[in-house]
Amino acid sequence: MRAARRLLHVAVVLFGTSLAVFAMMWATPGDPVQVMLGDQRVSADQVAALRHEMGLDLPPVARYASFVRRALHGDFGRSFFHHRPVIAVIAERLPATIELTLVASLLALLAGIPLGLFAGVRRGRALDRLANIASLVGVSMPGFWLGLVLMLLFSVTLHLFPVSGRTGFADEPPALTHFLLIDTLLAGRPAEFADALRHIALPAITLALPMAAVLMRVTRAAVIDVLRADYVVFAEAKGLARRRVLLLHVLKNALAPAVSVAALEIGALLGGNMIVETVFAWPGLGRLVVEAIFARNYPLVQAAVLLYATSFVLLNFLADLLYGVLNPRIAR
Repeated sequence: MRAARRLLHVAVVLFGTSLAVFAMMWATPGDPVQVMLGDQRVSADQVAALRHEMGLDLPPVARYASFVRRALHGDFGRSFFHHRPVIAVIAERLPATIELTLVASLLALLAGIPLGLFAGVRRGRALDRLANIASLVGVSMPGFWLGLVLMLLFSVTLHLFPVSGRTGFADEPPALTHFLLIDTLLAGRPAEFADALRHIALPAITLALPMAAVLMRVTRAAVIDVLRADYVVFAEAKGLARRRVLLLHVLKNALAPAVSVAALEIGALLGGNMIVETVFAWPGLGRLVVEAIFARNYPLVQAAVLLYATSFVLLNFLADLLYGVLNPRIAR
């Protein structure tokens, strides 16, 4: 019964998302046909034929119904400007976005949770104050501004990292996993792996810093609450080592809220990395969506937003499962 309610919730969210993005794209000023034609001189009959071919001559309700009907069968139409199925266009760009998201999430988890644990254990001390200041700064910095600052410092001034792109090599390794870092390792190309790592460093750090700041604050607050619990006081009274108490009792119970927040943040990275990908010219889905919005490429925008929404819902579902594992009382 609980699974059925969750599936119904997913269906409602996806339907509402599809309706909202269709309405916003329909209300956005601009005509895809005029954007596509540019300054070309064509007759009114040619414009009408192109609008009919793109399905733009239908009423909005009929266009939305057609989109939903085809989407239920896995067909999201053809991209107006790529002249290929939308799914194929998205599939080309999605691995780069997933790879960037995974690297950024790993950096955020490795930094945010340990810092939150240390800050919570040393509440009120110098490390706690420093971590709080750093987290406030991390949360407050916009992604586009942080990306430009990192680019100016480490790329333009110090020349440590590339300014943009995913790789500096023209001959990429065989796309076995479509993740460049993994493919370069599998192909035995350490130089290309190092180059790919240098290219992904700045955009990943730009995405990871705000997420790490949020995780640090959530973990710190959870650690402080757990340290006041009776079972922690009892464990310390029994003479258990401080490290064992922190690992077995404090960290395990403090991870439950951090896991939920981490799932939300990872979902936000998938859907909110458009600006960062545009700043660093990262060839991912986020940059593709930005280009599609400016070009009024309706099918591509609708399919990408639905993909983002589905990923966000699935990550929340996974967070619920992990929350139940970490805190069985909630699962019951």
